[in-house]
Amino acid sequence: MGYFVNPNSIVRKIWGKSDTILFIFAASAAEFALNKAVDWLYFTGRLPADPIGRLFSTVAYARTIVFSEQEDALRAIDAMSAIHAQVEAKRQAQIPDWAYRDVLSMLIDYSIRSFELLERKLTSAEKQEIFTVFSLVGHRMKLAGLPNSFVEWELMRHAQLQTNLQYSTFTEDLFSQYKKHLGWFRFTILLEAQALMAPPAVAQNLTLRKTFGIHVVIALYKLTRLVRADRVIKTLLLPSRYRKQILALDKST
Repeated sequence: MGYFVNPNSIVRKIWGKSDTILFIFAASAAEFALNKAVDWLYFTGRLPADPIGRLFSTVAYARTIVFSEQEDALRAIDAMSAIHAQVEAKRQAQIPDWAYRDVLSMLIDYSIRSFELLERKLTSAEKQEIFTVFSLVGHRMKLAGLPNSFVEWELMRHAQLQTNLQYSTFTEDLFSQYKKHLGWFRFTILLEAQALMAPPAVAQNLTLRKTFGIHVVIALYKLTRLVRADRVIKTLLLPSRYRKQILALDKST
């Protein structure tokens, strides 16, 4: 039958490590809050009630697709589409295709940024592979206006960041919820991680600024991975409610 994503794919390497996933998670949390379609995430009330859990569920869906056999991955995508259809029926409106494309773009962009931050620069072929995997998800969801290549995606991504972001009352509330659910110390770490990962348009809207200290922290963290002490660091930094789930993200590829 085969897998939806080749077992040797760079996508599996990225999505098989909890630390790269956590940086994808952090960056997405920033951009989700700015997206002009964020009101859809507020419609059910679940996002403000548990913002970390809701974002984690998005990550979990992505991982299910990345590591599943073909048919199981397609069923996961269809199940995700069905959930969105139920929300649309309740609201009597449709989630715009551009909002779905924005989410896929986040997954592509932040997969690249997180791996390059923690591991190494990706080749053009590897970037194209990441784009291809998430494009297949978009095509299965029958989204219109998907780009045909990584180069086309880069142009679309640039335009999306210029037109589909705004700081709103939803943004302010969502960051208040992040702080409430994470606590001051972890929230500060989240902001630092977001400053490292955010494209200029996101950083500008949220006034995120990189500090020299966070670069030192990242360098030291990379050293802890060499002596296999990174799991201890993550255990100390992660909220206890999600600790087991996040540590379980480490998966042999």
